[in-house]
Amino acid sequence: MLTKELLRVSRRGGGYHPQFVGDDAEARDLAARVLGVYQGHVGETRGDLDSALDELEAEFAFKLVRGFAKLLDRETAFETRAPLDPERTRRLVFECAESVSVATDADRREALDRAAERMRVPTDGIEQSLYADREVQQVLVNFDSRWTPETLCEQYDLSLAQTALFDATEVCVRSSDPATLVSTVKRLRLLYEIRRTDQGREVVVTGPDALFRRSRRYGTRFARLLRTVASASEWTLEATIDDRNTERTLRLDESDVSVPGVEPVTEMTFDSGVEADFAARFQSLDLDWSLVREPEPLAAGEHVVIPDFAFDWNHGEFRVFFEVMGFWTPEYVAKKLSRFGDLEDVAFLVAVDESLGVGEEVEALTDGAIPYSGTVRVKDVVDALREYEADLLTEARASLPDELRPDDDVISLADLADEHGVSEQTLDSVAFPDHEIVGRTLVRPAVLDTVAETIEAGQSLDAVESTLAGEDLSDTSAVLSRLGYRVEWEGLGGGVLKKKD
Repeated sequence: MLTKELLRVSRRGGGYHPQFVGDDAEARDLAARVLGVYQGHVGETRGDLDSALDELEAEFAFKLVRGFAKLLDRETAFETRAPLDPERTRRLVFECAESVSVATDADRREALDRAAERMRVPTDGIEQSLYADREVQQVLVNFDSRWTPETLCEQYDLSLAQTALFDATEVCVRSSDPATLVSTVKRLRLLYEIRRTDQGREVVVTGPDALFRRSRRYGTRFARLLRTVASASEWTLEATIDDRNTERTLRLDESDVSVPGVEPVTEMTFDSGVEADFAARFQSLDLDWSLVREPEPLAAGEHVVIPDFAFDWNHGEFRVFFEVMGFWTPEYVAKKLSRFGDLEDVAFLVAVDESLGVGEEVEALTDGAIPYSGTVRVKDVVDALREYEADLLTEARASLPDELRPDDDVISLADLADEHGVSEQTLDSVAFPDHEIVGRTLVRPAVLDTVAETIEAGQSLDAVESTLAGEDLSDTSAVLSRLGYRVEWEGLGGGVLKKKD
């Protein structure tokens, strides 16, 4: 972003149009020259650098020169170079000046000489150090820029657009990547709603204060949001700007600005500690459900809803959506309830903060309201999912025959369940005429006979496990128990096969 004094906009026709440089050849030439000024002033003072930039301003617009310079300043390193500590030197010189009563150049020289004598250094060292820590005297010691003239122009246009959003009170966005957009909106703690229009869905973003009055205090957050908006392949943005108490409209799309070197956002982020805590505890459990953060939008009349989470059934195509209703304003709660009432036919659960007092309303509009205070109890959510599981298991069981005859000599129940797209629990009521269930593995009797003829009491456990592995048997304890053996441990020597008593 740039500072507001470097903002270049046109208000022609009552609009609000940032003066982008785009692919203008003259602007690229200026960008190259500004880069050259910085590269050529390594080892020189900031004052010298500023003087060189002043010369460019005689040919080009001040705001454009200083806009490029503002971006390059972030990639420069300045330091104070002086033989003595400037602050200590000034203090001593001022003390000496008081005793001399400086009124002329000769008096000033005498004060410097006295300070040099007291510090036992040459007078020139005093003079060089006296104001060396002033910004204009600092030395440019390193300039390691990632920009070329072309990418510097791209970054300038992005920064200019971000600065134009400082005075925005509302932003409407259409994007080819709405999920990433909404995730960033939430992370910036902005409010949003999604509307359906003739051109598709649009995300309308405001700050919390906008529920009560129009406010531009969230302009810097809108500016930060633009980087995510502009990272999409296709997008449009329309912002309402409070331009010195005059309302103007800013319109942008992918032809105006882009983001050099954008990397996709992939990490899971959360809007609140309640959501983060719930996700961590849920994912630590070994359940038949996978947690999805911010799934696809759901149709809700003319609007859409993007739930906080979804639970995907691991053994088939079934999804339960989940929203955490935390501390919201009454107006925002009312808006959410109206959206719930317009939801399409989906499985939808809502955890409701008890302080909102809307549990009954949510219960009537969704598949269930789960009350919470402080944290969402994972057990309550799991209990709600169990109700879906019962129906899913019944449907899965109905899709299976009464008997299954796998081709494999040995196959685990887990692998067989995956092959049929059902849970392992569903197989409990299925018969397996050609196999015997040993532990949680199906084994043909002939395989068990072969193993029984190969192993015998007194063999080491290592040798037995090698035999079982040759038959693709991994549940050693269950197989040995089925064949009438146990393992006796002999200190550090390992296990030895024994017949059961």
